[in-house]
Order: sequence, then C-alpha cells, then structure tokens
Amino acid sequence: MGVSRQQAIENRQSIIAAAEKLFRERGVDAVGLTELTKAAGFTQGGFYNHFESKDALVAAVMSNAMEDGKNRLVAAIEQSKALGVDPIKRQVDWYLSPDHRKAIDSGCPVSTFAGDVRRLSAGARKSYAEGVASNLECLADALNGTNRRDRRKKAIAVLSRLVGTLVLSRALVDADPDLADEILKDGRRQLLLDLADN
Repeated sequence: MGVSRQQAIENRQSIIAAAEKLFRERGVDAVGLTELTKAAGFTQGGFYNHFESKDALVAAVMSNAMEDGKNRLVAAIEQSKALGVDPIKRQVDWYLSPDHRKAIDSGCPVSTFAGDVRRLSAGARKSYAEGVASNLECLADALNGTNRRDRRKKAIAVLSRLVGTLVLSRALVDADPDLADEILKDGRRQLLLDLADN
C-alpha cells in the first residue's frame, strides 16, 4: 500500500528536521547517512524515496533553515516596530546574548552554518548565499536613513559583526568561558555604540 501525498510531504519534512538538528549540533560532515536516517525514523531505502543523495538533503536543509531564519528576522523586526522599539538595537541585544549563543539548534542559521557552508554542495551554498542576501535586505529596510545604498553598507557591517562575534564567542565558550563572555558583551556594547553614532 502506497503512502499518501500528504504523508510523503510529512516524511520529507521529518527527514529535513532531523537532519537540520544533527547538522547544527555536529556539523554536516560529522553526520553519516545511517545516523541521519535512524534519527528521522527511516531506513536508508526510505531516505532515497525523498532525496537522491546526502547533498540533495543538505541543500534542502539549508534552504529550509535560511527561509525559517529570514522569517524569524522579519517577525522580530515587525514586533519591535509594533512595540515602538528600535528593531536593530533589539536584534543586536538578542543576537549577541548568552541565550542565543547556546541556541545552536534553533538560532540564526547564518552563524550556525558559517563554518560548514564553504565545504557544501553548490545548491547548499546557493541557499546560504540567498539567505544572507535576504537578511541583509531585512536589516537594510529596518535601518534609519533615506539613502538605500548607505543602509545596505551599514547592514553588511552589522550582519558581519553580529555573525563574527557570535561565532568567535561560541568557539571559545568551552575552552575559555570568561573570554567568550567578554567577546560577546564587548562586541554587543561596541556595536550598539557605533550604531548610535551613525
């Protein structure tokens, strides 16, 4: 007896969700197909009913993660505006927080996959690049100023500093928690000061 179309969609989403969780926790290269299918509750044969290869799955995971990340950013900016709060300042405060640093499994995919993406397939790299571009557009739209080009330049600087600070703090948190906290705290403070000056 065959699987319904809706069940096939749900099965595919289950595999993507399980893979994203594992990829976020351990990195794409560290997760094998056997472990991945077991975590999703499928056999390897069941996996191939949905994806032609691990690379195809990685591309689907990246596309899904980047789309979800963009949607969360858009929602956060809209919520900030509804609350009458500066959306960029609020984003910086959240992004460079100890809670977000811990949230590897659910945090921003731009920072989570930054170290993996250059080794991934062309499809996954393309999804990542499109996601970064979408984030830049959202940030540029939320920044003050009338000159679109200046807002985009500023958005690039903001996103780069957010991601760099978070990635560096995450990399150090187990080996040197005090330094990791200092990087997170002072990176946030300096970015907010620089934004206030502009």
